[in-house]
Amino acid sequence: MAPSAMSRWTTSLSEAQPVPYWLDDPGRPHPEPALTGAETCDLLVVGGGYSGLWTALNAKERDPQRDVVLLEGREVGWAASGRNGGFCAASLTHGLPNGLTRWPDEIVKLQELGARNLDEIEKAVARHGLDCEFERTGEIDVATETYQAWELRDWYEELREKGLADGIDFLDADAVREQVASPTFEAGLWDRRGVAMLNPAKLVWGLKRACLRLGVRVYENTPALELKSYGAGMAVRTPYGTVRARKVALGTNIFPNLVKRVRAYTVPVYDYALMTEPLSEEQLAAVGWKNRQGLGDSANQFHYFRLSADNRILWGGYDAVYPYGGRVRAEYDDRPETYAKLAGHFFTCFPQLEGVRFTHAWGGAIDTCSRFSAFFGTAHQGKVAYAAGYTGLGVGATRFGADVMLDLLAGERTERTSLAMVRKKPLPFPPEPFAWTGIALTKWSLARADAHGGRRNLWLRTMDKFGLGFDS
Repeated sequence: MAPSAMSRWTTSLSEAQPVPYWLDDPGRPHPEPALTGAETCDLLVVGGGYSGLWTALNAKERDPQRDVVLLEGREVGWAASGRNGGFCAASLTHGLPNGLTRWPDEIVKLQELGARNLDEIEKAVARHGLDCEFERTGEIDVATETYQAWELRDWYEELREKGLADGIDFLDADAVREQVASPTFEAGLWDRRGVAMLNPAKLVWGLKRACLRLGVRVYENTPALELKSYGAGMAVRTPYGTVRARKVALGTNIFPNLVKRVRAYTVPVYDYALMTEPLSEEQLAAVGWKNRQGLGDSANQFHYFRLSADNRILWGGYDAVYPYGGRVRAEYDDRPETYAKLAGHFFTCFPQLEGVRFTHAWGGAIDTCSRFSAFFGTAHQGKVAYAAGYTGLGVGATRFGADVMLDLLAGERTERTSLAMVRKKPLPFPPEPFAWTGIALTKWSLARADAHGGRRNLWLRTMDKFGLGFDS
């Protein structure tokens, strides 16, 4: 990278605030008071992100008389639910390729359940008046190298042969650039119905309001410190009080699970994003993007990008940073060296936007598991359920996970709980230093594959054989 280019690209970051764009909103609601004293309830939900809020909301919609309490350690949506790209995907399996590889016998059912889940999210947005800028635009996976274009075409043909290509279109270079103008695009696959764009923070705030309207008691700035059996139910200790509940649903994702044996199944991966200033009409015309799809490129180290409601471009991904020991710390949320790298990639993709400034730059932790998609389980004789491991695709899938947890707590055998995806868990990550060494070798190998026409080395082929991986 030439010094002049580095200077030009980093200049675009000179006024960027190191805070998530979505959370930097004057309409951000005030937190609910912290819990003090003792509470009792039918269902206690721990975690105030999408996972916990969907669980509380769905529990009340299933049974309006159920007494539900939700605890959040800080403010609802402050972590992954308020920092993500706002891609609300139907896929429950971190994309069709991953699902087809891992659960080929169930993939049709998983696709059907995922599509139904996304439809139910859209209905909930309307039913509860969730003002979250929901747009059912679809998403285009773009190839930026010739070998990726061939891989996309081959994958499309495979989907057609398997009867899984409904609603998916292959776009050659001219067709994809007609949708979004970038000289780097060689081809694309447009999933027309399977992804919606939304404002992630406004979704979580809307879910909180809906829960409160239905009678859920929400306590913020109330971390859950300890979980233990208490008579016929469970008790959770907090800094200033306790909650006794018949059943408990844990939606804490990347944060240490109150069921300690679950912790080895996830590691934190830090992901980073930039947000531009609003594009002018001329700048927007220069990139096209009339159909406002979400986009993601096909590299192992991939980018995701989309338009906001006020025509900013969110540009994120590429670096996936695992901190030694799997620690989740606020200091990892800001990484200027990654912002500089992302800015350079942005202007390579959209050279016609040179001069655009970034207003926000931020990061956050993703709960990654070795199979890239959520896993589920129970503890304490079925009185506790958990879901985690969404690996960056939780905006939509967490609602499905909420229903799985409620099914498990009810002891019901449903089409959800009958799935192998629900019944079986991924392989856990090894302890340190083996986790850090293995992840570092995997990241190096993925970058090398991107630089060598997608060819996977022995390490990656071995990981593939055992169904292991690392992703964000």
